[in-house]
Amino acid sequence: MRKNKVRRALQQGRAIYGIMIQEMRSSAIAQLMATAGFDFVFFDMEHGAYNMETVADLIKVARLSDITPLVRVPDDQYHLIARVLDAGAQGIMVPRIETRAQVEEIVQYAKFPPQGQRGCSVLKGHSDYQPEPVLEFCRQANSDNLVILQIERKQAIEDIESILSVKGVDGAIMGPIDLALSYGLPPDMSNPVIAESIQKVVDTCRQLGIASGMHTGNLDVLKEWMARGMQIIMYSTDLGLLLDGAKRGLQELREVHQAQ
Repeated sequence: MRKNKVRRALQQGRAIYGIMIQEMRSSAIAQLMATAGFDFVFFDMEHGAYNMETVADLIKVARLSDITPLVRVPDDQYHLIARVLDAGAQGIMVPRIETRAQVEEIVQYAKFPPQGQRGCSVLKGHSDYQPEPVLEFCRQANSDNLVILQIERKQAIEDIESILSVKGVDGAIMGPIDLALSYGLPPDMSNPVIAESIQKVVDTCRQLGIASGMHTGNLDVLKEWMARGMQIIMYSTDLGLLLDGAKRGLQELREVHQAQ
């Protein structure tokens, strides 16, 4: 079974860098992000319009490109979690976490017995279609695949230690916009309520020995929270990079014309 390089980096205390892919369906996107130097890609099945077949193909190319494929599933249901892991995702992120009971079910769905309830079919994308001894394969999958929670609700912040202490949880990524909305606030991370909530997650992750991170297109915010201890650094989206690059180049061209 292919080793999860991102997990190894986190265990060594290193930061990992990734991007959320939401719209691009060409398999070249995984190769491009690998060439750019990202450690991982998240394929977004919550806000992206991907179906299972498309994500399975994108995962295959990511694995062949030596960039770690992860998936943000749309909900905490068994068939949404297990199928992307079967396809070869080396981890999942589940959005809208609120309770410990919810997290306990997620871990059960992501892990093979005896740690969980996930059904086993070895000859799939997660084995690169290679036959492997079942018990060893399941043991390594349970050890290697990442279970990441997206913390973006006030309710989760209020019970964060209990939620993150569920055995099998590997990390927490902040969703700052939805977090602010859950407090009835605009998405301003300088607001003390939001900043203190995020810091509480970072501190709790550190105490429990798991990784914390954030997803945003704001480089200054990412730099600040890296300095505060975040390890999972997810910068922008395919759409964000495309729009920013297009606007920046076009603006420079227009400025040259206006100066003439």
